Amino acid sequence: MGFRGVFLGVTLATALVVAAFLINRARPRVEVDRANVQLVKAEGKCAECHRRETSAIVHEYEMSRHAQKGVNCLDCHKVEAGQESLDHRGFTITKEVTAANCKTCHATEYDQFLRSRHAAPAWAAVRGREDFTAQQVAHAERFHPGAVRRKPNVLGEVQGVEFGSAEAAQRGCTSCHDIGKPNRDGTIGTCTKCHARHVASVELARLPETCGQCHMGPDHSQLEIFHESKHGVLFGAQRHLMNLAARPKQLTTADMPVPTCSTCHMSGLEGAGVTHDTTERLSYFLFAETSQKRPTATQGQLAMKAICLNCHTGPKIEAFYKDAEEVLVSTNNAVQAASDLMAELRSEGLLTRDPFDEPIEFAYFDLWHYYGRTAKHGAFMGGADFVQWHGVYELLKKTIEIQRMAEELRQGRTRTSQATTPESQPDDSANSRGSVSVGDGEPGP
Repeated sequence: MGFRGVFLGVTLATALVVAAFLINRARPRVEVDRANVQLVKAEGKCAECHRRETSAIVHEYEMSRHAQKGVNCLDCHKVEAGQESLDHRGFTITKEVTAANCKTCHATEYDQFLRSRHAAPAWAAVRGREDFTAQQVAHAERFHPGAVRRKPNVLGEVQGVEFGSAEAAQRGCTSCHDIGKPNRDGTIGTCTKCHARHVASVELARLPETCGQCHMGPDHSQLEIFHESKHGVLFGAQRHLMNLAARPKQLTTADMPVPTCSTCHMSGLEGAGVTHDTTERLSYFLFAETSQKRPTATQGQLAMKAICLNCHTGPKIEAFYKDAEEVLVSTNNAVQAASDLMAELRSEGLLTRDPFDEPIEFAYFDLWHYYGRTAKHGAFMGGADFVQWHGVYELLKKTIEIQRMAEELRQGRTRTSQATTPESQPDDSANSRGSVSVGDGEPGP
């Protein structure tokens, strides 16, 4: 090769290097400084600081399937449309990671989530519809009529006013219901409520304790009921044998021979469709005062029974539903009787229009919101003690208590009425008969 050829080759190579440098320099810093999985795991720009300051999140990320698949920090923390950006030590990231970030890869799961009561209806239950756009309200109402166009739960408001504890309502009610909180970027909710932030774990979402962060306690004691049920006992005994990290679309009974909450309500067990709509397989509004069938009750019950058939025979499943529905009907009847009594007291002017300002209103709330719900959930989840002693027994006890309080309200009205009539006022003729009217309306000696 002659001198001219060598010169041209060197010149061309130099030009390419210079051009690459100039082009690279013109790229945004967020692209130039972009960390890859290897850098994050070793000495990359994200891990360089976070190993010192918040080391757990680096370890969690390293355990995640995101890391295995080459998803790096900026894939999840990049700014999506409508999000507020933040200059973070040379990186441009979103100020808040929301469902908008997750749905760039998990669009189907997000769309399913939007159809569930975990989405807009959850937030509307405590805050009403005001935080949602008209489009968001319309979308949610297609699947759950009346669940968003509603007034928020008034008990939280009363607690905030009476006890001066808006903080308690924030840390209590909204910390669970914000699974459906609307975000400023136009999305609803956050996937990390169930999957956690940096481990992004399917296994975590399958644990009953994850659901039990919200689904526990006197008003919706699903976690306690699960642990009492045969499902819960077997899960506790066999958990170490299960593959809770199995891929959702490939999940089999060999991976999970015993179900958890997600198995029945969401998972694609043995080829069944996976769903993030937790209401898709339900047939009744068990949370309501008196529970009615959902508009999609037939489809929901068939879908749930299909999951049950992986472990149980058809006749056993049918018998289980029959027994559960009988408990639902009897519980509805008990709650409806108490509700009718409350309506009578209001029509008689013995209760004010303000909620939760009289003891009997708290007793009625306990009756349906705690014990009525518990009996119904216990029946549909196999928790015998919650059907009987935490449910029906307490229903009876509260019913007697409410009836007694109603009787006292009516007697109080009668005594007040007697005390204000002319016949009950002391006069000379009454004195001459040796009797006077005393404060309780009964004749004195």
